[in-house]
Amino acid sequence: MGLFDFLKGKDKKEESKEVKLFSPVNGTVIAIEEVADPVFSQKMMGDGFAVKPSDGNIYSPVSGKVVSVFPTQHAVGITMDNGIEVLVHMGLDTVELDGKPFNTVATEGQEVTPETKLSTIDLKGLAEADKDDAIVVVFTNMDQVSEYSLSKTGQVSVNNEIGTVSGK
Repeated sequence: MGLFDFLKGKDKKEESKEVKLFSPVNGTVIAIEEVADPVFSQKMMGDGFAVKPSDGNIYSPVSGKVVSVFPTQHAVGITMDNGIEVLVHMGLDTVELDGKPFNTVATEGQEVTPETKLSTIDLKGLAEADKDDAIVVVFTNMDQVSEYSLSKTGQVSVNNEIGTVSGK
């Protein structure tokens, strides 16, 4: 096998654009259809998954670049190298809390990996505000997604591989 064959093989792999997905938090992975908010469960914003957290340390579920950090700190948008946009939405109806239970450290333009902490949430504060603590991960540009597979549900730890998503 020559150097050029190796390069051809690499190009072919790039074309598949399959990316591994990782749990952003310690907790229990659930299908997006089980999220207690119709905007997510009916996939109005896109397909994805959610994790019911057992602690408040939230990491990136993918490698990519942070393109938006909401002023209320409850959501972070990431674009992966394959062009798929990922929204990490922390809790349900949490925008109205105006950032109070969140300490989001991710910044726009930052390169992230599954080892990068995005935010810390005060889960007790969320509970006191009577908010669902589901961490929802949604692919917001489904027109760029050719295939999505959630291979693991139930108990997970941060950085456990839980599925794949492929770009077109």
